Amino acid sequence: MALAIGIVGLPNVGKSTTFNALTKEQNAEAANYPFCTIEPNKAIVTVPDSRVDKLIELVNPQKSIYSTIEFVDIAGLVAGASQGEGMGNKFLGNIRETNAIVHVVRCFDDENVVHVDERGPDPIQDIEIINTELLLADIEQLDRKIERLVRTARTDKALRPMLELAQALKEHTNDGKSVASFPDRENPLFAELLHEMRFLTGKTVIYAANVSEDDLVDGNEYVKQVEAYAAENNAEVVILCAKFEEDMAGLTDEERQEFLTEMGVEESGLDQIIRKGYHALGLISYFTAGEKEVRAWTIKDGWKAPAAAGVIHTDFEKGFIRAEVINFDSWQKHGSEAAVKAAGEMRTEGKEYVVKDGDVMHFRFNV
Repeated sequence: MALAIGIVGLPNVGKSTTFNALTKEQNAEAANYPFCTIEPNKAIVTVPDSRVDKLIELVNPQKSIYSTIEFVDIAGLVAGASQGEGMGNKFLGNIRETNAIVHVVRCFDDENVVHVDERGPDPIQDIEIINTELLLADIEQLDRKIERLVRTARTDKALRPMLELAQALKEHTNDGKSVASFPDRENPLFAELLHEMRFLTGKTVIYAANVSEDDLVDGNEYVKQVEAYAAENNAEVVILCAKFEEDMAGLTDEERQEFLTEMGVEESGLDQIIRKGYHALGLISYFTAGEKEVRAWTIKDGWKAPAAAGVIHTDFEKGFIRAEVINFDSWQKHGSEAAVKAAGEMRTEGKEYVVKDGDVMHFRFNV
């Protein structure tokens, strides 16, 4: 399944620098003035996974494919963006199709980097400006949906429950509350509405606290504010220094690890965002491994074997018979599929098997 993450933030918070750093490409212009990014920047990023590395080493396949994430960087938003201020709301549509949002928050002081507001950095107020614009955009979209439902529900009584739900959601958002905090989230109609409308405030959020290099390890008071806000709103936080990350963009993996070690940091910003993004979205990876190909597949945690097979091809799900499953640790321990079989550690699982993170699987199917 494809995974896409949108990057948002005020102008001059380090958003485009973060994009450059995360994608290891210099294709998002970064400059010291607002609205430097005009058209959305997009890049496909390979998800690093040491388990795939190990399987490649053990299997020596003809090719290998890692999971990927698409990052989408849009123009910096300002107060009034949903009504056309700054570069307007035309960019918000570019992140409606994403699975999650990385909200870059400026957590450093630097008189040489202008802030969109003369008051200077104020993480909570900065966050709320963006969140308000996202919410206003959702309300505008919801209003149009309600107007359509009012017209059609007059003659189609089956649509009235959806209209009532949409009106309840409108009341909720009018109180300044996000779609994600709607109390009736378990309602199947809400899931249907969310899937159709792709509400911005209904998405998983990861706050990226952009700090100076001096504060990368221990953070600062700004970071504490962001962490407290995120905790109250059930969101993840990543502490990164966008400039530091960007400086590592051209390095080899070994050089990057040395650089991180020197700074006293265990993970890069990209690795943190991927790990926390997967966790927040409830995603896991399973693998297929053979002489032709080693490949990682991304699925929802809790999916059963037929659904997991379906991400390879719909025929795999439709004609699913069984799955042959090896735990990654077993493969690593014994060194080959044949050795795992000889040790009796390959299992045959049926339609009710819930796939585990790290499973190496072969699917048997009939169409």
